[in-house]
Amino acid sequence: MIHNVECIIVQDEMKESGENIVAAKSMAFAIRCVKLNRFLRQEKGEYDLSRQLLRCGTSIGANIKEAIRGQSKADFRAKMNISLKEASESEYWIELLHRTGYLRDEEAESLLTDCRELLKLLTSIVRHSAEG
Repeated sequence: MIHNVECIIVQDEMKESGENIVAAKSMAFAIRCVKLNRFLRQEKGEYDLSRQLLRCGTSIGANIKEAIRGQSKADFRAKMNISLKEASESEYWIELLHRTGYLRDEEAESLLTDCRELLKLLTSIVRHSAEG
């Protein structure tokens, strides 16, 4: 259902092109959210929770891109903070989809692992951007 192989390929391609690692990981996570949304709608008839995850899961990378192109350090910090909040919200929706039976244990764990890795990266970036 939710295969991470394609996302690893995307991450590898982005790394080779010099793309920022957090941008690459957020793109891979967004792709997984899009595919999960499609699966949940088509296979399980679930629209509301998956739409919430789609919105916040794809917003992480969009805000990272905006931060990278930001006009100031304050702009960078603000956009990275938004990305952090969206990653935290994504974690919530994944947990809810799992606890309500829409995601199996292994699917939820895989998604949560990726999401929590983004949370760690973004927390570090936000913390360090506030120092400097």
